[in-house]
Amino acid sequence: SVMRKRKTTDPPPSPTDPSEGREKLRLKQEVGLISGVSLIAGTMIGSGIFMSPEWVLHHMGSPASSLLIWAACGVLATFGALSYAELGTVIKESGGEYIYILRIFGSFPAFLFAYTSVILVRPAGLAAVCLSFAEYAVAPFYPGCSSPQAVVKCAAAACILVLAIINCLNVRLATSIMNVFTAAKLLALLVIVAGGMVLLAKGQTQSFQNAFQNTTAGIGTVGVAFYQGLWSYDGWNNLNYVTEELKKPEVTLPRAVMIAIPLVTCLYLLVNVSYFAAMTPSELLTSGAVAVTWGDKVLGSWAWLISLSVALSTFGSSNGTFFSGGRVCYIAAREGHMPEILSMAHVRCLTPSPALLFTSAMSLVMVMSGNFTSIVNFFSFIAWFFYGMTISGLLYLKIKKPELPRSYKVPIIIPIIVLMAAVYLVLAPIIDQPQIEYLYIVLFMFSGVILYFPLVRFKCHPRFLQRVTLHLQLFLEVAPTARDAN
Repeated sequence: SVMRKRKTTDPPPSPTDPSEGREKLRLKQEVGLISGVSLIAGTMIGSGIFMSPEWVLHHMGSPASSLLIWAACGVLATFGALSYAELGTVIKESGGEYIYILRIFGSFPAFLFAYTSVILVRPAGLAAVCLSFAEYAVAPFYPGCSSPQAVVKCAAAACILVLAIINCLNVRLATSIMNVFTAAKLLALLVIVAGGMVLLAKGQTQSFQNAFQNTTAGIGTVGVAFYQGLWSYDGWNNLNYVTEELKKPEVTLPRAVMIAIPLVTCLYLLVNVSYFAAMTPSELLTSGAVAVTWGDKVLGSWAWLISLSVALSTFGSSNGTFFSGGRVCYIAAREGHMPEILSMAHVRCLTPSPALLFTSAMSLVMVMSGNFTSIVNFFSFIAWFFYGMTISGLLYLKIKKPELPRSYKVPIIIPIIVLMAAVYLVLAPIIDQPQIEYLYIVLFMFSGVILYFPLVRFKCHPRFLQRVTLHLQLFLEVAPTARDAN
């Protein structure tokens, strides 16, 4: 069988297993439809819609072409999420791309994904969102001047530590916070949309006259504009990282996708229209923070509400990114691709606390050397490389394994479109504007080979690691978890 076999029985207890003789722990199934929609929408609506519009406009050159990019990004995210929904109903395990690559292509490519994602991609994405939160959170304390970088980085670090505590304590607490913050950020976006409608009704349509004027259409330029737009849609695949924690995943997964992503796409388009109604393209391009400039122009003395809303929005998005990102580390460790301690859960809270703590530590390192725009471009480059690999896996299963039970099927043309888009997004910026940083990323990705063969393939583990694992288990109060045998 080409589909890699899943182990449906637990391995014998290891010397470091204090739960020997007792039933193993399982993560709770706490995520229902509302929490699922909140996880997708809440993670997607973060810093992007408040920071990326000026960069999309910068690369595309005109309001109308910018709006087309935003719409196309929404369609692509929807197609990608629908494709992932079918994968999630065939392979009912948490871990997103990692578990799909592992089950379809095998151990080596899955390890490269886990290595790159756990050490670089997820922590970098979380760091970027937390830095955005910090920028807006500390801005009111430094009116009329830019905030000191040391203060911003300290605020971002504090945000990561608070998120670590929340997510380690309780899954229900984390999902409740997601639900509340998602409602708050939707309200903030609706205020911006309503303000834009009022401005349009008053006749402020100058940005939409000759709306395609100055459009640039280079292959690489459009690719980079897509990167900036897709950053705002990042999170469309987050529910696949927590499949084992979903109530009725075969129903919840497709429904949550079909509700959340079209909702976010419509909101993003209307928010961009509102920005263009309040500002000329040149004003938008020179704005450091588009939403704040909009608030100054439209809300006057109430403009502080926008800064508060953006801070709340980015905090909620960080929580969703953290919630799902920690699961990749946890699942990879459970499959033997990361240290054993990261596959364990807290004996009382039933949360993957070691994996979450490791993710926070890596994110704190990223925060110390964070640059928002470069993080976005390079994050997107790696992400779409692995999205393409995952979608090609789905196409393989649809063609070669049509007999596998599926409660939901996506038309084959949809994953084909997503795969073509992924190939374009990976190659176009490199061909059009080659940068040495892309080479560094590829070299980092394949440096995982040095670790894979001794540690994973041949299992050459130094003995002291078992002692370290045992001491960490006792200190963190964690124990091994059972694999879900769906």
